[in-house]
Amino acid sequence: MYDAYVTELVEERAWAKDKMFDLNNLAPSNLEERNKIIKEVLGSTGQKFLIESPFFVEYGYNIHLGENFFSNFNCVILDEAPVRFGNDVLLAPNVSIYTVNHAFNPERRRAALEYCRPVTIGNNVWIGGNSVILPGVTIGDNTVIGAGSVVTKNIPANVVAAGNPCKVLRAINENDI
Repeated sequence: MYDAYVTELVEERAWAKDKMFDLNNLAPSNLEERNKIIKEVLGSTGQKFLIESPFFVEYGYNIHLGENFFSNFNCVILDEAPVRFGNDVLLAPNVSIYTVNHAFNPERRRAALEYCRPVTIGNNVWIGGNSVILPGVTIGDNTVIGAGSVVTKNIPANVVAAGNPCKVLRAINENDI
């Protein structure tokens, strides 16, 4: 557990929010400046990525994008711990990824103590609109997460999963479109 209101962390969050403000107020056609800000804020990116605005991060430097990453409108990533995306990842609108959680114990929660767990998303993953990925989750390669899902536990590779809580519905097969 850690104190979220330590001066250094407050300053780092403020810097990232200012950068996201700059990004989100640029014209969509200004890709060069948009990508410059994204590369300045995020921990690492592939050569090819597209992030639609608005886009929000907590710190930014804990986010690592693989090649061919795409995030649609209104993505929120609370990256107190690392968030790693493989190659060819697609995020639909309104996807939220959280690595942080408040203490369950009321005294610790009042003291602003938080904890965090990393999130890992494999290669060739598609996450449907309005989905939420919770702390500590890993999503395997080639998986599709259905719209509106709340992913509370790890999801294996090569499956379609959906729901609240998100559960594996079936394997992906050669008959899928």
